[in-house]
Amino acid sequence: MHVHGREPVPWPHQVGVLPREAAAFQGRDEIDQLRAAVTNSGTAVLCQVLRGTGGVGKTQFAAHYARQAWIGGELDVLVWVSASSRSAIVSAFAQAGEELLALEPGDPERSAHAFLRWLEPKPPGSETVCRWLVVFDDVADPDDVAGLWPAKSPYGRTVVTTRRRDAALPGHRIDLGVFTPDQAVAYLVDFLAEHGRHDDTDEIRALAQDLGYLPLALSQAATYIVDADIPVGCSRCTHRQCPSYRRRLADRATSLASMLPELGMLPDDQDTTVSATWSLSIERADNLNPAGLARPTLQLAAMLDPNGIPQSVLTSEPARTYLAQYRTQAAAEQSTVDEVTELDVWGALRALHRLSLIDHDPESPQHSMRIHQLIQRATLEAFTSPALDVLARAAADALFDAWPDTGHDTALARSLRDNVNALTQHAEDFLYHSADGVHVVLFCMGQSLGNFGQLAAALEHFQHLVDTAGNRLGPDHPDVLAARNDLALFRGEAGDVVGAVTACAELLLDRERILGPDHPQTLTTRTNLVRWRGRMGDVVGATTAFAELLLDQERILGPDHPNTLTTRNNLAYSRGRAGDSAGAVAAFAELLLDQERILGPDHPQTLATRLALAWWRGEAGDAAGAAMACAELLLDQERVLGPDHPETLAIKVNLAVWRGQAGDAAGTVTTLEELLADYLRLLDPDHPDTLLTRANLAWWRGAAGDTAGAVAAFAELLLDQERILGPDHPETLATKAKLAVWRGQAGDAAGTVTTLEELLADYLRLLGPDHPDTLATRNDLAWWRGAAGDTAGAVAAFAELLVDHERIFGPDHPHTLTVRANLALWRGEAGDTVDAATAFAELLSDRERVLGPDHPQTLATRNDLAWWRGEAGDAAVAAAAYAELLVDHERIFGPDHPHTLDVRDNLAWWQREASGVQQSTD
Repeated sequence: MHVHGREPVPWPHQVGVLPREAAAFQGRDEIDQLRAAVTNSGTAVLCQVLRGTGGVGKTQFAAHYARQAWIGGELDVLVWVSASSRSAIVSAFAQAGEELLALEPGDPERSAHAFLRWLEPKPPGSETVCRWLVVFDDVADPDDVAGLWPAKSPYGRTVVTTRRRDAALPGHRIDLGVFTPDQAVAYLVDFLAEHGRHDDTDEIRALAQDLGYLPLALSQAATYIVDADIPVGCSRCTHRQCPSYRRRLADRATSLASMLPELGMLPDDQDTTVSATWSLSIERADNLNPAGLARPTLQLAAMLDPNGIPQSVLTSEPARTYLAQYRTQAAAEQSTVDEVTELDVWGALRALHRLSLIDHDPESPQHSMRIHQLIQRATLEAFTSPALDVLARAAADALFDAWPDTGHDTALARSLRDNVNALTQHAEDFLYHSADGVHVVLFCMGQSLGNFGQLAAALEHFQHLVDTAGNRLGPDHPDVLAARNDLALFRGEAGDVVGAVTACAELLLDRERILGPDHPQTLTTRTNLVRWRGRMGDVVGATTAFAELLLDQERILGPDHPNTLTTRNNLAYSRGRAGDSAGAVAAFAELLLDQERILGPDHPQTLATRLALAWWRGEAGDAAGAAMACAELLLDQERVLGPDHPETLAIKVNLAVWRGQAGDAAGTVTTLEELLADYLRLLDPDHPDTLLTRANLAWWRGAAGDTAGAVAAFAELLLDQERILGPDHPETLATKAKLAVWRGQAGDAAGTVTTLEELLADYLRLLGPDHPDTLATRNDLAWWRGAAGDTAGAVAAFAELLVDHERIFGPDHPHTLTVRANLALWRGEAGDTVDAATAFAELLSDRERVLGPDHPQTLATRNDLAWWRGEAGDAAVAAAAYAELLVDHERIFGPDHPHTLDVRDNLAWWQREASGVQQSTD
């Protein structure tokens, strides 16, 4: 009904007041996206819904679009609705009806619906077309707009801003996030410049990152900085009372609210500070089903990594226990179910997601959620210390519960480590308790770093753990000793074997003093000390020490204790490294019988012993038997652990290697290529197992005849290992040695000599002159000196090396016998063929005694002896020796093995030579 004497206001007409444009307003790509969506070439479109968490600038975004459309003459009617409640929406529409239709005031519902009918499209030609835009700003609840949506019209546009992501909000959705780093920096620079400030750009960029690029936080922080007249940052300042904003913001003892302007001093007509902007959203989310769980779920998330929290952490048993205990009290009283299920947690995550308090991605590998760092800070600042203690321990328990038993899932392990990092930044103090000690998740964190090849980070982590726990719990606390144990372990794994030995020796003294010599942890430290002494090169001493340790463990723990069985494993391995391959085979065979009896045939340690037994069978000369044992083990491993388990993949690698040793180099290359693809799929490109597989593949490419491919592969691997492990890591140095050897095989003997000389200097510096790796490098260097033409130098070097091998390893060690073989060969190459033949004859007698007549190295010595007898002038004897050797090769390796083929070629050669000699004699 028209009011007597009133007329509708003329067009163009605006209802409601647009927020004034923010100072230093930044244009964003989404504005063009919105304009394109609402215009859509002039055709009718659904309303546009701008969604995002509080503070991302949705209102400014919509106001900018509306203002540009209004100024540009694109609209006849613009209605701006502050849509925080249904009554506010009705009131705005009623005002529009009263002004545009001259309706009588007093019945807002009637006037609002009359206005909505007026917006409906009319038949062509019925009246003048009205181009309108309705903006619903900050819709708090989809139910508030029910029945109040403007009709679709080819001439009308509707824009909604909201924190809600409910499906009940119709239309084309545009998700608005925080500023990009460049936008955030540009905003701060422009805002500060408007107030005569020209702060350091690097500090401004760092402040933008500190605030998570959130527009509302940036504007309020910039206002505070200007009003307080303080610097943005002062990176060179060391004063503890530095007044810079960044220094104060970083102080967790300073509340976020105290770093923002007071309510009456907020910029751009804002009415809420950053610290309070999410409180209403949290309350609404907490009222959604499952009622009362959104708030405590958000509290847990506030402790963790804002960039990604695996859902398995939040659905873990400790997390659900916390949620049940701290469920919002009002909701808990209405609930008839005490237990919180995983489905309840899912519902809480979806409720938080619907209110744009988190981003929950069910399609991600870990169904992870993300949360803005300032929402986290605002949430945590509401806690008192006792409550924060409970929350921190619950978050730590949840992370530990979600930690996988194996290092299989690289992405999950990385995410969990990031979450532990975040937890320690928020509440590290609560992870050290005088009663409970160091929370176990801190040990998981460091071990995961080390196991995934991040050794420098693991060392830094455990050093921090030792220092912090020592200060808070005392140096003799069991957890401090445990952290020292892990620190020593990863020192050795990082290549500092000497440091590992020193650390273990010091730890052993302390554990003997605190726990006594017979305590299991003391015995474990003895185990680690012996193992690292063996790795340092004293394999004979390690073997003796393991034997002594075994006696003590059998006395203290009993013969069937798992630690006793582990020492038997270590002793068997040490025997093999000391040169007694046959003894290692026998020891592992006995151990296997006991493990099958005690642990069962499918126990991981039993399966690991089967792999070790297969390995030492191969080292003892039975490559075919080793391959067969690995093939049988693989079937059981796949059945027990699955085809993609790391231990299953390790068996596949061993199977491939022993098949190569048995003669199928090409097949080994193919298998290792497939395995590398598996490692890249399942693990990380930088994972130690991936790098090791690349090294094996590179070697076997060369062995299969692709020398250039081996060189290229090792060169690429070396660059990656230097980046990941560091230049002094044992694996890096080993790759450097292999690269040098294959470059020599490709023809660059002189370059190989130069590289090996440099490598020898590194080994002498890092490991000392008696370490096996140092001695192996001297062996390679002597060989390639001979290959480069310096045969006399090779003979002299091998003679010196033999003396050292006999002193360190003893005369019967396989390494010593190998050096004797190399010395004999280069004596022959230097022209002393008779002496070479004599030396090989003596060596053959020793290898038959030490290794057995069918060992590959024994057969290789027979090959060399026959050759040098021929070179010494006795071609007939050489031919006869090769004929006998061929029979044995065909029996042991088969007729098609590369070694058999080489012997057959040598036989033919010396038969021709012998025939030529006979003809010459005749």
